Amino acid sequence: MKEILFNEGQKIKDRLAELSEYIYHNPELGNQEFKAVEILTSFLEEHHFTVEREFLNIKTAFRATFDSKKEGPTIGYLCEYDALPEIGHGCGHNMIGPMSAGAGVLLSKILDEVGGRIIVYGTPAEETDGAKVILAENGVFDELDVAMMAHPASETIRSGDTIALYPLQFTYKGKTAHAAASPHEGINALNSVIQLFNGIDALRQHVTPDVRMHGIITNGGVAANIVPDEAVAQFYFRAATKETLEDVVEKVKKIAEGAALMTGATLSMERYELPYDNLVTNENLSEAFNENLRMLGITEIKEKKSAGSSDIGNVSHITPTIHPYIGISDCYITGHSRALADATITPLGHERLLVGTLALAYTGYDVLMKKVNL
Repeated sequence: MKEILFNEGQKIKDRLAELSEYIYHNPELGNQEFKAVEILTSFLEEHHFTVEREFLNIKTAFRATFDSKKEGPTIGYLCEYDALPEIGHGCGHNMIGPMSAGAGVLLSKILDEVGGRIIVYGTPAEETDGAKVILAENGVFDELDVAMMAHPASETIRSGDTIALYPLQFTYKGKTAHAAASPHEGINALNSVIQLFNGIDALRQHVTPDVRMHGIITNGGVAANIVPDEAVAQFYFRAATKETLEDVVEKVKKIAEGAALMTGATLSMERYELPYDNLVTNENLSEAFNENLRMLGITEIKEKKSAGSSDIGNVSHITPTIHPYIGISDCYITGHSRALADATITPLGHERLLVGTLALAYTGYDVLMKKVNL
């Protein structure tokens, strides 16, 4: 069967390269990826997938299904296609969408024989407001037996981990007054934010080494001679696990409340972006993918810790998930760079696009045939 998948891959390899190059030359920011969605969904429909556009009322999300109508596992492939400001596809998402869609198409060619179902999800805005979080919160991924995607990088790395992230905005309200003539009549909201920063800095010595806390002041007043009646700070809090992160966030909220009490300001706190859970890789699924990479000629697969966050983590807390990296360069290239974007459309980039697609399809087949202990 994998030979059939390989042969089917040869039939669509040029089309996959076209998809990748088109998305590369038409970079779109998160939640604006209309061209990418149109070309990917059209490709899936050409291969008899049933496509739901504007999935969950998200303009650039989609759900594409191929159902054998026979009993078997449900395989999920996740597409990303948002670009970065100014540098375009410096994270290589122009490859991720075609790889996942291509894997779904390849696996569909044998699905009627082996049974099961394939679902390809279009998940916009991974770089900013990751739609996978919204889909996860709405129970979408509960329908899956596995979820998979592969990410381009300068080297091939086994699926590992990402760290959990929680974004929190603190808004303090005070009372204006003339800062020289009548400061005693004012309530300084900026002082609350300053105490918030001091409190968080004091907390740093009492958290585990994996915790990161970094923030900015987005509003600190309008003029030096006016007591600020509003001040706003935005923070990212990160930790290796969502459980650790939840504990940190609760401590920070108490610090924020204390800062308001110290100054007499009032406080409101809100999640200003979507939170990302840590990625929990399913090791058996990961090893199946790695073995398929070896079968396809990639034998050097590294293992690295991640310092970043991604909405794929939220998926991994619902269903067995992998998020490996496929090397597309012969030398080191930093992520989120024009150099990485350009590497995606080189001959090696196109070659690895097909390899990643095949490895995802092969691994899907292994799951369908119950060769992976999930």
